Formats: sequence, C-alpha cells, structure tokens
Amino acid sequence: MVEYFDVLTENGEYEGRTETRDICHEKGLWHKAVAMFMVNSKDQVLLQKRSANKKLWPNMWDITAGGHVLAGEFGFEAIIREIKEELGATVDRNDILFLGSASSTNIKGDIINRHFNEYYVITKDLDEKTLILQPEEVSDIKWVDKEEVVRRIENGYDGLTEKTGCWNYLLKYFEWKDKNKN
Repeated sequence: MVEYFDVLTENGEYEGRTETRDICHEKGLWHKAVAMFMVNSKDQVLLQKRSANKKLWPNMWDITAGGHVLAGEFGFEAIIREIKEELGATVDRNDILFLGSASSTNIKGDIINRHFNEYYVITKDLDEKTLILQPEEVSDIKWVDKEEVVRRIENGYDGLTEKTGCWNYLLKYFEWKDKNKN
C-alpha cells in the first residue's frame, strides 16, 4: 500500500499537495510524524524494540509507538492508528495528552526525513502479554522503570534511539508530573 503525506513548508504550513512516502524521503520534503509514550501507574514506560529490518535504528529500544501522519490525518488520529497497527492496542482520543511539537531532520543513506513531530503521552496500564506486535515494525516490548529510562537518556541514549526530541519531551513530562503530584 502506497502511503501519502501532506507536504508542508519549512515553517510547517500545508502546501496543499500530497506526495508518497518515497518521494518525501527522497526529496527531503517536510511532513508530519507522531511519537507517543505510554506510561503506567507505576511510572514505567512501555518501550518497543525496533525490528531488525528497519532502515533507521534497527534493533534499538524506542518510543511506545509512532510514525508518519497520513494525508488528511491529524496527529491524534495517527497515534490511535499507529498503536493499533504496531501493538494491537486500542486507545481513545480522550486517553491522549498532547505534550508539544518540534521539527527534526534525520538523514541516513538515501532517506531524508524532515519531520514536524508531535509528541504525546498516554497514561494506561496494559498487560504487555495481551499485545499483538507488528513484526515488520516491532520485535519486542517491555515496561521500563522511569529511573532506568532517565539514566539511559543521560548516558548518551544507552541502547535507545537517538531521537532527542522524543526523549526530551518525555523528561519534560516527568518533570511536570512530579511537580504536580497531589
């Protein structure tokens, strides 16, 4: 299935056209992506291990779920879709907390990824044994204690993807959550 993305200007505005994933990555066209962390009531983060066949960051521990925003989609819709595709889990729009956004550029080989990223958190207790992983995307999942995730980030993303924006928003979320405990 060919995926189409809304093409954006370098300022994140819609250009009024769509292009395929391949064209966007070949020409370095700006488009949207989403990243989501699931955090449970024990302050553990559900991480996914990227499949060995992924072009970017194979076999690395990563965000809970995420991906590209398809043409005509909003970020929250992409999160709901990606969680269903990658983990076989169902979430509701009301489960999703928007954290913020930032742009990023990742170039690896012939892939030029220019994203306007949206970052989200979902607070939910899921039994990882009930999840159905999409093998092309995800090879494993595990709940990781907040302290371990923070330590890995502080140690140069030890075993994690180097998606600095994602991890920085997670840290900011934990700061906010700690500050507002009551």
